[in-house]
Amino acid sequence: MREQYLLLDAFKKAAMKHLLRILVIFLSVNTSIFSEEPIPEKPLKFGLQLIKSDGNEYLALNFENHPHWHTYWKNPGDAGLPIKNIFSVDNKEIKFEELEWPAPKRYIEPGDLWAYGYEGTYSIFYKISKQDFNRYSGKKIELKSTWLICKNICIPGQELSEFKLNPGNLVNLKKDQSSPLNSNEIISRFQSLPKTGLIPDYLNMKLSKGKANNTLVMTYEVKNTIDTSYLNKNNLLYFFPKLPFDVKHETLIVESASLRGITEISWDGEYQSPPEDLPANGIFKKPYVLTFLFSDPITKKSIVIEKKFDRFEVTPVATPVTTKSENASNNTNSSVINAQETNTLVYYLALAFVGGLILNIMPCVLPVISIKLFGLVKYRNESHRKIIKHNVFYTLGILFTFAILATIVLSLKSIGSQVGWGFQLQSPNFIAVMIIGLFIFALNLFGLFEFSTPGGSKLGNVTIKDSFFGDFLSGILATVLSTPCSAPFLGTALTFAFTSSSLEIYLIFSMIGLGLASPFILTAFYPKLVAFIPKPGNWMNTVKKLLGLSLVLTALWLFDVYNALVDGQAHLLKLGTVLVFIYLGFFILRKKEKLFGAISFLVALGLFLNLSTSKIVASTDTQTALIKDKQSKGLDWQPWSELRMNDHKTNGETVFIDFTAKWCFTCKVNERLVLDTEAFKTLVKESNLKLLIGDWTKRDEIIGSFLRKNGLVGVPAYFIQKKDGTLVNLGETVTIARIKKYLE
Repeated sequence: MREQYLLLDAFKKAAMKHLLRILVIFLSVNTSIFSEEPIPEKPLKFGLQLIKSDGNEYLALNFENHPHWHTYWKNPGDAGLPIKNIFSVDNKEIKFEELEWPAPKRYIEPGDLWAYGYEGTYSIFYKISKQDFNRYSGKKIELKSTWLICKNICIPGQELSEFKLNPGNLVNLKKDQSSPLNSNEIISRFQSLPKTGLIPDYLNMKLSKGKANNTLVMTYEVKNTIDTSYLNKNNLLYFFPKLPFDVKHETLIVESASLRGITEISWDGEYQSPPEDLPANGIFKKPYVLTFLFSDPITKKSIVIEKKFDRFEVTPVATPVTTKSENASNNTNSSVINAQETNTLVYYLALAFVGGLILNIMPCVLPVISIKLFGLVKYRNESHRKIIKHNVFYTLGILFTFAILATIVLSLKSIGSQVGWGFQLQSPNFIAVMIIGLFIFALNLFGLFEFSTPGGSKLGNVTIKDSFFGDFLSGILATVLSTPCSAPFLGTALTFAFTSSSLEIYLIFSMIGLGLASPFILTAFYPKLVAFIPKPGNWMNTVKKLLGLSLVLTALWLFDVYNALVDGQAHLLKLGTVLVFIYLGFFILRKKEKLFGAISFLVALGLFLNLSTSKIVASTDTQTALIKDKQSKGLDWQPWSELRMNDHKTNGETVFIDFTAKWCFTCKVNERLVLDTEAFKTLVKESNLKLLIGDWTKRDEIIGSFLRKNGLVGVPAYFIQKKDGTLVNLGETVTIARIKKYLE
């Protein structure tokens, strides 16, 4: 009798567990007629192809979801059904070795339902062994693929495929399927599949009894990091399906020096056959091996790990209480509890402030900072109130420009475009405007004319009393020139910002601006901090010319960047001519010839308009000027690509990768101090390093995508790829000792 009751209870339990999934599918399909958004004619496109890698052949099942529609992973979450593929020959099911599926994403559906699956394009792979070829070569193989694809509704779908296998060749008998992908794309998908690995020493896992009846709690901690950028729309741990463990939602807690995950598990052992109650003493009748997909926030990779549990802690562990609002957004890491999000944001805001402060001593900003200091000397005898106003307007110029940059970033993200730190310096027209602006500032400092900046007080014969507009312009210029630099601490804060919500992007950018302006905010309230600067005198004329020279040198550096962007002499010649006519215009005005001066400025304006609207023919040469310059220094740098990385992995070679740009000052400093030294050349020779360089001077979506995938939003960026393909992110700065450490 007891067995009959248990059987009935098991049936009820199973029915209740799957009722939600059934209702989601049923209601979604049957309410589709009420949906305002039209259902795509084909929500999912499907195709087959055969690839070869590492001497083996693999069958790739390629899926392409309609934009913003998702399918489901092996563990679909609260609702949904996983993709299922069944192969058969002559109506008899056959098996191919299935590789690990791509790492899924988390989707929060109405009703706070968590789903794990895929959007966009992805592939599932099967290994076709030599025995498989011998057994099935020339035979018609049938494949039935089924899925559930959802957005605001869910639609079951299937594809019936027929194909024949020959070594190195697949004959697809269905002509209406998607075309095969190019070799680079399909190999990239294959190489990015999660690998099986050991549990890292910085990951601790523990299974304990839960507070509620028949529940367990899995707690896990990643030490030495609080970076959640890789966990945006990702779980820290995904559980592979395993009876009798019924896994609930993950809560991620950001602590002072670690990330801690907590997941409640319902124990369904009493409904197994034979039934197994949750043991009171914490010792299972038989060990359970649980498999997880670990989204490693340190290596920025997903790996499959296993851990055997023969017991659990009997001291009950409570799960944190989260509110619906904490899990309402599908665009952020909604598993992070609200109180800790505030702490995390404060941490990144602090990093942004410190990074902005350090920008003041970076070579990109020094010319403008020097001009501002020069202005402080000029105003030191004015009232304290006026000094505060001058520095406040300088700060407003910085904050205004950072707000504009944040708005541009958000606008580009809203249309699906991705950008990184310093993105505006990838625009030839922006660089041209910067060169012209710096040239005009330099002419002012050389005394050719007087302009309303902290170094002067007149525009022609018109005096502007307080020159607050000049302070505002100096703040704008300081911000623009700071973007080629990536100061320490800044990269982590920017990565968080570029992968966060709109509010957080504005907060991070504003905090960088406050850090950049902070020395002058401080001197506004404590003017004695600049008492070390001599009193105004004749020495100021000499300093003005030196500052003008620094701006000319900065403009020449930007000329080199501009040359790399336009790939041609015609644009350089036009820009140089614009500068000549600007110089002539100011020179002629100085001689009181207003008509000819105006004509000269009009010619300069016309040339600039022609320059800015002229089409730039992109060079197809992968050997850019930057790469050729690096090669001329005695090392065999080759253009970066993921295909080259895969080739080196296949050959068992260690690779050092440098992502850089012509406009990146921090990159130049790292090159001078480390990468162009004899010590680095010796290290390359001794370690037999292969060298790859990614030139991000121009906008390059492939490089940008790779950097974002590895938790970075700008250059410099350095990586080591070990012989087994393991990728080590070295961050923004490198030393010989640090490179050696990771090579070992």
